[in-house]
Amino acid sequence: MNKPANTQHPVHELIRNRWSPRAFSDRPVPPELLQQVFEAARWAASSFNEQPWSYIVATRDNPQEHGLALSCLVEANQQWAKHAPVLILTVVRKTFAKNGKPNRCREHDLGLADGNICIQATALGLMVHQMAGVNLEQVRHTYQIPDTHEPFSAIAIGYPGGEAEIARLPEQFQEGETAPRTRKPLDQFVFSRRFGSKANLVG
Repeated sequence: MNKPANTQHPVHELIRNRWSPRAFSDRPVPPELLQQVFEAARWAASSFNEQPWSYIVATRDNPQEHGLALSCLVEANQQWAKHAPVLILTVVRKTFAKNGKPNRCREHDLGLADGNICIQATALGLMVHQMAGVNLEQVRHTYQIPDTHEPFSAIAIGYPGGEAEIARLPEQFQEGETAPRTRKPLDQFVFSRRFGSKANLVG
């Protein structure tokens, strides 16, 4: 289902068309498309080019692996993510590899890589839903994450679902699939002179 954003100013069509559905088609995602998605993450910017992100990927063509990844999500996310053909768990390295000092930008850099994933996936006709609702300790235990790294979030990827896929969602999620997309206006977060003071350029 397409839900282009009603933007205040022109933006790239990939940004207008990116949103986070919960209704996914059962259609599998070809490996070559996932390779392109991860290649996009590979070329994200990062502090000192550390690239502190790692991804654990599981697809529904391997039910055991998909089930393991699914079990690491909170119950509310499991209810819909079980239909997503691709599940990804994200991990970040805590320190800089070159000197062992804490990398305070690690989560920011992971976000940049995830943003590239979203845009590349959208360009390929795929949809992405990022999740904070993850049992991080279960991820650490299940996948033997070393202490040098920390589990962070999860991502579902797949082709967009239609009316049938929306109908199979739990009722509390169905309205969000068709509701208009909304965002704060620019004057609520673009400031100048002092924090909270609206920048003139946003009107």
